Amino acid sequence: MPESQLPPVKGVRLASVPARIKDWQRDDLLLVEIAEGASVSATFTQNTFCAAPVVVAREHIHSGEIRALLVNAGNANAATGARGLSDTRACCEAVAQVMQIRSEQVLPFSTGVIGEHLPLQRLLDGIPKAARQLSDDGWDQAAKAIMTTDTRAKTASRTLQIAGEEITIVGIAKGSGMIQPNMATMLAYVATDATVAQPLLNAMVKEAVSASFNRVSVDGDTSTNDACVLIATGTADCEIKSRSDQGYAELMAAITQLHIELAQAVVKDGEGATKFVTVQVEGALSSEEALRVAFEVGESPLVKTALYASDPNWGRLVMAIGNAIPENLDTEKVDIYLDRVKVVEAGGRAADYREEQGEQVFTQPEFTIRIALGRGDCCEHIWTCDFSHEYVTINAEYRT
Repeated sequence: MPESQLPPVKGVRLASVPARIKDWQRDDLLLVEIAEGASVSATFTQNTFCAAPVVVAREHIHSGEIRALLVNAGNANAATGARGLSDTRACCEAVAQVMQIRSEQVLPFSTGVIGEHLPLQRLLDGIPKAARQLSDDGWDQAAKAIMTTDTRAKTASRTLQIAGEEITIVGIAKGSGMIQPNMATMLAYVATDATVAQPLLNAMVKEAVSASFNRVSVDGDTSTNDACVLIATGTADCEIKSRSDQGYAELMAAITQLHIELAQAVVKDGEGATKFVTVQVEGALSSEEALRVAFEVGESPLVKTALYASDPNWGRLVMAIGNAIPENLDTEKVDIYLDRVKVVEAGGRAADYREEQGEQVFTQPEFTIRIALGRGDCCEHIWTCDFSHEYVTINAEYRT
């Protein structure tokens, strides 16, 4: 979305302040106030070495009504043991005190370097400052405050009419590296002013994440801190309690498309990325098989470096397919296309294929690798990017 200000969502106020969590001059602490009575749902990383804020947020999301989010950039507070948990809870308590709520009503989030303790006092000093600046028009600043190696903020919004009522949906996300699904990807926050019953919202966030953040990969690594939050403030005159209610389908579609836009923005801003690639697999025996093949192709370092070099080395594609389906693959049924160019036919080089055709596709900033397995009727897709010299540089110098 352009740099223009995101619309407010009634029932959500935000504030971003500089807490100097790292040695930088920028906002890096975000406080979000959520209206009383709102429904809040979230999904979290499946990385078993999950960060302290993930542990605490998982506890709090089931404890009752959520009234606030606290997000810091620059430090993941992961692999920090008992002190990390204590620091996280101290931050939640500080938010609770300034907002006059219970600490269990605060969801904490962190992103940044793993294995370092939070500069706790800086966060505790920043929380009251943020609370004094809460505003309903703070979405754009919030998107910038949660960035780490991101080169640009990820934002999206939608408006739609349900039963004559205008409904607003706004979302922000951050993520550039350590991106691979198993929940969501890095951090994402989406809010709508619609009224959605809590059980239904829980299902909606899972479905939206499955169609979006769980289909992207920058480098195949699942973060310790991933989280995606969906908020329904209930401030608009539109109540949806079940899938059969008027407006559910339209709202679900809009929320899903917004999640997809944010997820694709993460891949397009992948560390050092120069190509945005859709890997589409069809003719699989199951959705699981199709996704397995797609991720094997999209996460292969050999494939990703070929993408960067604009080298249509289709041998690396068939290698990755074979790794994903190690048994009972009839390779003579496999076809591969680069956009509309057939590269592989019946398991071998297509008779009419010319190398310059593949190069022409691979030089584009966006294109599709389509794989037809000829095994069944299931189709799936993911979004990925290339590996460039810059990716190595960013991660080699990440802590310096």
